[in-house]
Amino acid sequence: MINPVLLSVCVMLALSLIRINVVVALTLSALIGGLSAGMSMSDTISAFEGGLGGGATIALSYAMLGAFAVAISKSGITDLLAQTVIKKIHGRHPDHLTNMIKYSLLTLILLMAVSSQNIIPVHIAFIPILIPPLLTVFAKLRLDRRMIACVLTFGLVTPYMVLPIGFGGIFLNDILLKNLHENGLDVTASQVPTAMILPALGMVIGLLIAVFISYRKPRIYKHKEVVIKQAESRQFNIRHIGVALVAIIATLATQLLTGSMIIGALVGFVVFTVGGVIAWKETHDVFTKGVHMMAMIGFIMIAAAGFAAVMKASGGVETLVEMLSANIDHNKPLAALLMLVVGLLVTMGIGSSFSTIPIIATIYVPLAIAFGFSPMATIALVGTAAALGDAGSPASDSTLGPTSGLNADENHDHIWDTVVPTFIHYNLPLIVFGWLAAMTL
Repeated sequence: MINPVLLSVCVMLALSLIRINVVVALTLSALIGGLSAGMSMSDTISAFEGGLGGGATIALSYAMLGAFAVAISKSGITDLLAQTVIKKIHGRHPDHLTNMIKYSLLTLILLMAVSSQNIIPVHIAFIPILIPPLLTVFAKLRLDRRMIACVLTFGLVTPYMVLPIGFGGIFLNDILLKNLHENGLDVTASQVPTAMILPALGMVIGLLIAVFISYRKPRIYKHKEVVIKQAESRQFNIRHIGVALVAIIATLATQLLTGSMIIGALVGFVVFTVGGVIAWKETHDVFTKGVHMMAMIGFIMIAAAGFAAVMKASGGVETLVEMLSANIDHNKPLAALLMLVVGLLVTMGIGSSFSTIPIIATIYVPLAIAFGFSPMATIALVGTAAALGDAGSPASDSTLGPTSGLNADENHDHIWDTVVPTFIHYNLPLIVFGWLAAMTL
């Protein structure tokens, strides 16, 4: 029989590629996976529904962040940034100056994405705030948005792989190191980021290929002139921009103090209301618009949590690893490759490297020890296998976040313009460099 994890992930990806809604694809593939594992329909549904609560917190967080993003857009601060860049490139063709602005803008976006993971850990919250107003600039520069998606996803994934602060501290120390210890691997905290440097290098190479080769050519998007004229004609209220700055600082400070994106976004929303950017009678409409903007991400994360629960209940991960290990015959290079591929399949379905580590570490650590991998190689195998799907899963917030900003004018497809480009440029190099790390460390 076909392994239930393998079958369900393939079904989910196939449905997504033919443009079936990701929530529908996750739900159908979870049912198919559960039934193929021998679970009854009622048991499969119970497991799916039981796991939905795991995505509720992140869904509410994104809803609140959506409302906060709408409030920021009403202040005009991000439109002011976009207008400033537009004026600098007005009337110019893609010459040396425009290319300088182009790469400066890409560097700025990359730095903001990186800092959102470590320096100011707001994760994807900055994307629906910053990116939509900059779509006019991207259009003026004729930037391929697939390249922007790759830049954003790189900044959302790579820092937590190697930098043990912010989300990196959670991934490397609180989750990866902890699960390695719990499964009998004696390693230190300093060894974990060191072992992940080579896999992270694969991400760097993928980014360079995306920016300078794959998506270097200009790409024209429809309706760009209308959007640009609207941005250029907007008038700005200095007091509103000042309130926006205060709200952003208050939101970041609150999130750092409480560790809650929900409370942080709520505080920022209140500052906008008290500051007069949003009238009291408009709060309902603004919040509704924000929820609408981020609702799809929330529902996908909820469905992904249900999918993960069914996969755990099916026992498919364990049987898949057992099936592979039984046919490897102590071939270390093949074992490393297959462990990475299985990690890719598992994480592609679950959509979160953070949630995947507890599942695969339990199986991979004893397996790696049995095949004679060193502790550093085992760290690289488990860490890379978990990170693999994060950069190319339809259900990952590392791909959903970029789409939420780049598709503000409905000119960017989640699957074909974000998921497929990030899968090609990051997952494939991660497999290669993760394998090299496993064989050389």
